[in-house]
Amino acid sequence: MPRLRLSLLSLAAAIALAAASATPAAASHGQAVFFEPGTMLLNPKTRPKAVSQMQHLGVRAIRVELSWREVAPSPNSRTRPSFEATNPAAYRWGEYDAALETAHSLGWQVLLTVTSPVPKWATSAHKDYLTRPDDRDFQEFMTAVGRHYGSEVSLYAIWNEPNHPAFLLPQWSAHRQPLSPSIYRGLFVAGYAGLKAAGLTNPKVLMGETAPTGYDHTTGLHDVAPLAFLRGVLCLNSHYRKSSSCQELPAYGYAHHAYTTAAGPFYRPPSGDDVTIGVLGRLVRALDLAARAHAIRSGIPIYLTEFGVQSKPNRYLGVSPAKQAEDDAIAEKIAWSNPRVAAFSQYLLRDDPLGGPPGSSAHGGYVGFQTGLEYNDGRAKPLYNAWPVPLVVTKSGHTYSLWGLIRPTHGATSATVLVRRKGSRRYSRLATVHTDSLGYWSMHSSVAGLEWRVRWVSPTHTRYEGPPIPVS
Repeated sequence: MPRLRLSLLSLAAAIALAAASATPAAASHGQAVFFEPGTMLLNPKTRPKAVSQMQHLGVRAIRVELSWREVAPSPNSRTRPSFEATNPAAYRWGEYDAALETAHSLGWQVLLTVTSPVPKWATSAHKDYLTRPDDRDFQEFMTAVGRHYGSEVSLYAIWNEPNHPAFLLPQWSAHRQPLSPSIYRGLFVAGYAGLKAAGLTNPKVLMGETAPTGYDHTTGLHDVAPLAFLRGVLCLNSHYRKSSSCQELPAYGYAHHAYTTAAGPFYRPPSGDDVTIGVLGRLVRALDLAARAHAIRSGIPIYLTEFGVQSKPNRYLGVSPAKQAEDDAIAEKIAWSNPRVAAFSQYLLRDDPLGGPPGSSAHGGYVGFQTGLEYNDGRAKPLYNAWPVPLVVTKSGHTYSLWGLIRPTHGATSATVLVRRKGSRRYSRLATVHTDSLGYWSMHSSVAGLEWRVRWVSPTHTRYEGPPIPVS
């Protein structure tokens, strides 16, 4: 965004400064923020620039999706090759090694999601890459993963969106009952056992990684609703009573992708088993009921491991680029305000190419995500400048409440809040805000404005200035 030259404070502005109160944000907790740049991190040609950009943006943790099929020997063969499946040397780790080594050298946390597609020989009918992956084969693969990456990985997660037919099959029986939950339970138990066999005494493994919406009873290539999926995995009926034949799962946390629609972060889906960012309480309650039934341990945290706001040119779910920056910050504040949320996330750095409508991937089509900080051609969106210094402004009566984060900081710092008043084209200084040790801040002000923005200069004199943000 262009930089604005600010005039000297007028007497009215001085009065406004006195009316504004700025204090460090009283966060209910600190939350990690994972960044997933997608293929840009796994491509040796694009990785250096992507890493440099992420450093500038204040990234300290990344999510990497590890495809079993991509590293396995003879993945297209219907016959299992002869090899020692628990030996890391039997696999082609390729650019995954380079990506994780880069993260390790920078001190970034790594969330490694081990997922499909899988080798054809590891599926039930040996005809595709998704249908009923073999638990024993997966356990051996996870042993190799654990031995290979060990302490380079801070958190493991098992499967990406296992309640979605693009990632696991079958989802449903002919009698309209979910099948994917029981398949996933077997994979989770096997994957956890594999990591323990690798020598990880108490591996931190997230379950879930669920897509946000779906169905409770249907057939065909449709998602299973996330809470219906959760109940199925944990052997719970609709009243959250557990089958006596199922033991408690050793999940460290529950991972979820709380995407919303173009209606915005406060959207409430009508189905009670769907969980978008605006209804995180549904997931909290479901996990509490599951813990009460001794299906999981009590109080496990929620990790929102994939999130983004679609912007235009996505014609199905896209909002304006300016609105994307606003909604993304609101969603992060919603997550930050929930004491059970241990992590938020950003997906992607750069937009995918345009694809088909939602649901196309279940039928073999391509669905592109326009959730990036940049357009597909590399041009920056407003979100690129907003993401390092997110800002949310709300109004109650005559009082404006502001919440924000200085993401690239390494400790408490100070930033400048600017306001544009009605009838003015220029911004004036509203207040200097002081963050807590994690970079969060909040303030209240009686100064009426049309738009606000945040300016911060790093200790190395790098200037960050967010885009204009109106009242949400």
